[in-house]
Amino acid sequence: MTRCGPPNNVLLSRPPGELKVNVSWLPEDIKYINNFSVRYKVLGSHSWNESVESPDKFVVKVEKLNPSFVYAVQIQCVVCSKCSQCPWSKIYTVPPELRSPPIEISSKYSEMTEEPGRRLITITWKYPVKDLFDGYRVTIWKECGEPPREEMNTTEPEIKLILSYSAYQLNISAYNNVSVSPAGTHIIPQHKDTQSLGDGRLNVTVHNSTAFTIQWRRALIRRYVCYSVEWMKKGHSAWYRSFFEDTNSSKTLSSLSEHLEPYQRYSVILHLRPSKNTCNIKHINNSESTYGTKEFYHIEGSPISAPTNISFHNVTVNSAVLQWSEIPEEDLRGFLLGYIIHYTEYRYMQTEYNVSVDPDTTSFNIKTLKSGTAYQVQISGFTSAGAGKRSAPSVFKTEKNVNFSLSGAITVFVLVTLLLMFGSPLIKRVKAALWPSIPNPEHSDAVQKIEIPAQLELIEALAALKVEEWDTKSLEILEKEAIIPPQMSPSKLQLLRVCQDVGDSLDITHIWSPRDGGDDDKTDPLLDASTTCFPSSPLAFAGGYTTMEMFQQLIPQGTVADSSNNPSMESTPEDLNVFTSLRLDYVRQFSTSPPSDSEHMSTIL
Repeated sequence: MTRCGPPNNVLLSRPPGELKVNVSWLPEDIKYINNFSVRYKVLGSHSWNESVESPDKFVVKVEKLNPSFVYAVQIQCVVCSKCSQCPWSKIYTVPPELRSPPIEISSKYSEMTEEPGRRLITITWKYPVKDLFDGYRVTIWKECGEPPREEMNTTEPEIKLILSYSAYQLNISAYNNVSVSPAGTHIIPQHKDTQSLGDGRLNVTVHNSTAFTIQWRRALIRRYVCYSVEWMKKGHSAWYRSFFEDTNSSKTLSSLSEHLEPYQRYSVILHLRPSKNTCNIKHINNSESTYGTKEFYHIEGSPISAPTNISFHNVTVNSAVLQWSEIPEEDLRGFLLGYIIHYTEYRYMQTEYNVSVDPDTTSFNIKTLKSGTAYQVQISGFTSAGAGKRSAPSVFKTEKNVNFSLSGAITVFVLVTLLLMFGSPLIKRVKAALWPSIPNPEHSDAVQKIEIPAQLELIEALAALKVEEWDTKSLEILEKEAIIPPQMSPSKLQLLRVCQDVGDSLDITHIWSPRDGGDDDKTDPLLDASTTCFPSSPLAFAGGYTTMEMFQQLIPQGTVADSSNNPSMESTPEDLNVFTSLRLDYVRQFSTSPPSDSEHMSTIL
């Protein structure tokens, strides 16, 4: 009887929903074993499921398993005439499937200044399930498809790579002894600063749709002989070709698998490889550096679209700032050399003015325009193939010209300042000369100069008069003939005259009435109840206080000033009797209400 032992090596794997068992046998047993069987159970369970026999002696599949359960597995050979005894192997523990890919994959870039054309990339990630995996598997390759696909294992959720400026792709998976999780994919794009390497290091000459030549600086071949070229059009995968060149500083690439399309922009990148033994890349990590880049067209055309979002700002009488948006790159169909601004007067459309600006400019200040004029503007881009489509017409109007002189403004400012500083005193002097202020009777010199007893007696008599009850419906005028005493001198008679026309001076009329307490048998020496006004003479005053001014004229001023020095100017008793016996009659002013005491005193004065 022959006993066949258990397999000496077992490899377990868990495809989705399954368990795959790969075994190997001892050399002395393998010639007797035809097949084997596998039994399994959920870890912790007491009973085994039915065993499964393999169709051969190396591989068997167990189906319909729960991917989240942990299973226990045993293996034994199938008994035959040569193997009368087949014991069960030890129990193998099968962990659950890894069904979730790594998450939160991110990359951080930093330039390697000591090695131009390379970048240090740190890639990190997370795995959502803990304690179910043994490590991570990272697969990296160039996006252009150039081999190899390098595979690296790590136990930490992080990896650092030194790569060129080319585009790369990574797959990251978690694994354990029986399964590998789905891969998480991450793209490392082409370095954004590759355009800064297009500073004349690399030149491209296109021969036809299937051939072009690249040229680089000759000093480069002293250090490198292995090169790799990638070319692509925007939004598409790159093509590649590696070559050995130790003599010339140029390389013609012909028989391209993909023909170059007209009006399409291509970019080409040249990489340097340090190994001189072979020009095929050995390892993705730390294997090459980028030398330069260049853009080219097989055939250029004019732009098929025009700038948009045209607007006008800071419009003045003779200028305006014009702004617009760039033409999309896919519509250029060539290298943009600049923009052409077409503008003309909107009304006449006779002469069109064209102004060219740089391709990087999106605004322009149009000058030397006419004031108050409407202009129509259109913008187009141009390439080496010519000008492209014009934009839709846009209209703006300049401001109207307002004549403004700086010197005139300064002059006006100075005049206004001088007027504010010195005008007020001047205005006051002119007003005092042309329109004198009416004096306040309380502070009048006429009142202050009355000092002799006869004049004071006259003022007291006037103050003692009583104003009769106001009558607003009638006007009473009393007239008496004036009796001029013989003692009145001719010079004094000239100061009075009888008004012939009472209606000519109804606005200011004084009625003289007999004075109370006077001598009844004496006749009025000057005049009684006659309407009197003063003649226009050099002695007449222009003020409103006519009564006071009349008395000022009638009273000899020399007496008040000095009566002792000039005897001829002394007042005789007859003159004083005339003034003291002067009786006044008043014409009452009409009013709807009696005047106040102050108004009454003003009327008397």
